[in-house]
Amino acid sequence: MSHNWEIIPIIALPIMKNTKQKIIDTAIEIFNDDYSSSLEKIAERAEVTRRTLHRYFTDRNDLLRACKQEMQENCRANITAAVNSSTDPLIQLEQVLYASIDCGSKYSFLHKLHQQQDHQHQKEDEDCAAYDDTFLQTTTLILTLQKQGIISSNLTQGWIILFMRGIITTTILSATTGSVAINDIKNFAWFSFSKGIGINLL
Repeated sequence: MSHNWEIIPIIALPIMKNTKQKIIDTAIEIFNDDYSSSLEKIAERAEVTRRTLHRYFTDRNDLLRACKQEMQENCRANITAAVNSSTDPLIQLEQVLYASIDCGSKYSFLHKLHQQQDHQHQKEDEDCAAYDDTFLQTTTLILTLQKQGIISSNLTQGWIILFMRGIITTTILSATTGSVAINDIKNFAWFSFSKGIGINLL
């Protein structure tokens, strides 16, 4: 008596998930460098066919939406973990800086999308609200440290946030180009940022 057993491809789902994630990660890196890059370039860099790319994403806008969601979830998780690593707001802020650096191009591209000339930031918009929520903890830490007199009250929160983004972007670029030793990058970033906002660590 023979049996025709059905072979269930149990590895298919993880492979599909990994392929989709690889496309998203590749798109974030490429769009961060050149927002006008084609889907063909993304498919080539991700080592998939154009047909495979469209199996997961119907068009460019669909892929961009997936990129936004990935970046916001990744940055929010990293920043939340950094805040939860200590009860000292100064240590929390330092860890948030490091966590943002670890987000790499996901951090950079997320900000670029919300700073485009044709972007109108509105709190009522779902994407904008999610963006604001992602970085609310950082703003809260800065306000707390200013009230404690640790960060200079002469600086506005808006300027401090922009300064922090500049430090993070420079650090990510240094890591990408290899112009600064990996072990020194985060130390340089925190030293530059802390001094720039009036914190005396000595």
